[in-house]
Amino acid sequence: MIQNIVKGIQAYFGAFGLISKLKLWKYFIIPMFISLLTAVFVGFMAYMFSDNIGHYVANFWKWEFGRQTFEIISTFISGLLIVVIGLVLYKHIVMALSAPFMSPVSEKIEDHLRGKGHTYRITSFREQLIRGIRINVRNLTKELLLTIPIILLGFIPVIGIISTILLFLMQAYYAGFGNMDYTLERHFKYRESIRFVKQNKGLAIGNGIVFILFLLIPIIGVILVLPLSVTAATTETIKKIQLKKLPE
Repeated sequence: MIQNIVKGIQAYFGAFGLISKLKLWKYFIIPMFISLLTAVFVGFMAYMFSDNIGHYVANFWKWEFGRQTFEIISTFISGLLIVVIGLVLYKHIVMALSAPFMSPVSEKIEDHLRGKGHTYRITSFREQLIRGIRINVRNLTKELLLTIPIILLGFIPVIGIISTILLFLMQAYYAGFGNMDYTLERHFKYRESIRFVKQNKGLAIGNGIVFILFLLIPIIGVILVLPLSVTAATTETIKKIQLKKLPE
């Protein structure tokens, strides 16, 4: 697990150079635009609703004593919850809509690494989009169901530190999952791909850790996160496919 996490992180070091070498930047224009637009939308929604939700929650405090303090706390918690859920939504919206653009990039990287002549499934723009939406709706549902309980656990002393780590690792896992699937969709069917990622969850977490950290960099992070993370995920996923000699 730890070894695969490290490999997932190290793969980023050669990603920028590989993109430039294969002249892939032009393929990322639309996905980068999707990423930036989605990030702006999510940020705007978080800003708009955090105060409103915090004020609404504060109405449940019926006493004047401590009312202002309770409203400040409820506004903070509401804002945090919206940002976390917004990040989850951002991730999966961007990955789903970018699938038809990322899959061909992943294919070009695979052809470069393995040489032409190996076999894999050829899928259409429509199939790639449907596959991307299906995978990300599944992951989004699971992630949201786990996110809220983990956030609530965070308010328990001591356990709160553990919940923060769990939340980060979960976010990373599903980010890496989506990045790996751009390669897996050519080799495996839906359920086989899910099984493959579960068997290589360390690789997904490692890729996703850098993905999440990139989002902390204003503007530039949102623009570059998809090209670099998909390239890094592709190189390591192909190695795993070859190493395990799984059926293509």
